[in-house]
Amino acid sequence: MKKITLMMAVMIMAILSFGQTNTEEVDLVQAAFGMEKKAVVANFVQLNELQEAPFWLLYDEYEVARKENGKKRIQLLEQYAAQYYTMTYEQAESWMKEVIKLSTATDKLIVTYYNKIKKETSPTVATQFYQVENYILTAIRMEILEAVPFLGESN
Repeated sequence: MKKITLMMAVMIMAILSFGQTNTEEVDLVQAAFGMEKKAVVANFVQLNELQEAPFWLLYDEYEVARKENGKKRIQLLEQYAAQYYTMTYEQAESWMKEVIKLSTATDKLIVTYYNKIKKETSPTVATQFYQVENYILTAIRMEILEAVPFLGESN
């Protein structure tokens, strides 16, 4: 897990340091991260032969939706960086509404796939999926919080 946390930190820092990223760069970083992440999930989630196909089918479906949320997260971080020194009350309010909406959508996505995986495999496999996804999500959120200055914080 520490390896994936380090990789996430590097990914987030690279994205934040470039400010304006383009779609191809984001896709490339997400693809590399996705392969490493899938290996971590494969090591953590214990599947029998009957569970493998349905689990990975649902996991791949989940990853497509998760990556869309990741792109939105990057867009919000870019917006924050662009407006950091001049952000108005209205911009702060609008930005926070989008952040909260995205955070809620991300959490709902994990729960949705927990339920789908539970139905197709077992509660144990679904719980392992939920645990590893939440671990990774929490690590990403912590890295972002550590990398992004608080609004109004002086350098």
